[in-house]
Amino acid sequence: MPSLPTDRLTRLLGIEHPLLLAPMAGVADEALAIAVARAGGLGALPCAMLDGDTLRTQVAHFRAAIEAPLNLNFFCHAEPVPDPARQARWRERLAPYYDALGIPRDAQATAAQRRPFDDDTCAVVEALRPEVVSFHFGLPSPALLARVKACGARVLASATTVDEARWLAVRGCDAIIAQGWEAGGHRGSFLDDTVATQPGLFSLLPQVVDAVDLPVIAAGGIGDARGIRAALALGAAGVQLGTAFLLSDESRIRPLHRAALRSSRAGQTAVTNLFSGRPARGIVTRLMRELGPMADDVPAFPGAGEALAPLRARSERDGVDDFINLWAGEAAPLARTGAAETIARALIDAALRQR
Repeated sequence: MPSLPTDRLTRLLGIEHPLLLAPMAGVADEALAIAVARAGGLGALPCAMLDGDTLRTQVAHFRAAIEAPLNLNFFCHAEPVPDPARQARWRERLAPYYDALGIPRDAQATAAQRRPFDDDTCAVVEALRPEVVSFHFGLPSPALLARVKACGARVLASATTVDEARWLAVRGCDAIIAQGWEAGGHRGSFLDDTVATQPGLFSLLPQVVDAVDLPVIAAGGIGDARGIRAALALGAAGVQLGTAFLLSDESRIRPLHRAALRSSRAGQTAVTNLFSGRPARGIVTRLMRELGPMADDVPAFPGAGEALAPLRARSERDGVDDFINLWAGEAAPLARTGAAETIARALIDAALRQR
């Protein structure tokens, strides 16, 4: 029997099936990674919001539960230069919401911190020796990337354009994640942030497959077996799914996020930069309708969340999601409830076993 494109990826990553869990910061931890790994896919831990101790603990839990490859995912954004004037302008634009809710305009609350991959983080990776390390927003410096590869990890990274895919291939990636416009969460863009010209998955995917001599993993808008089969037909060596697992038992999404995903609103998503300062797809909220979804005066990533944090805290306390990011892809209405391992096995059985 001739070798299939998927065989190239499964051998590379040491997994049984070419299904990867998307690393979803804030909503996924080792429980979801373990579930997907038990189904024969690649589990992932989103690490950009984790300190070293938390990361080590989550990896230890994964290793204790299953003997399987693990993907650790990191962000590669540049730390923004502090810009108090821009933060003040952004807070002033949000002031009417503060006033309407009776929140002092100078109120502070804890905002999510997202740190780029650095020397300290790389040292943790070297100690943990994961089988796979993946990056969003490009790649770390050549020196850091060399250290990651030296510890034996396969390197994956996201591309939202063909040019980004070529850039990643030249710099030593082992496989490319082609992230279509439909994908939930943050866009992986790093060469060009003009989101209006970024293609959907089924336009992007075959172009990336033709452009690079590496396994290509399809991501964005894949929610069921039909989407998986379509991606493989276009040359993908595997698929990466995130939104498909958001309603699973192991998902750590907050109740308001889960409720929105189970409503008719799940089919109403848009790409916005209001919540973090970088484009990301989520369910449309009041803030997105009234201020965007895209705005030019938002502080650089990840600084937009600082001024939004008091509004988010009050919104959540009051049981409304007006100021909460509800990340989800365009295939959100296809998401299923239940155990994540069961969801993954059903997708694998329907899409992969009968080819």
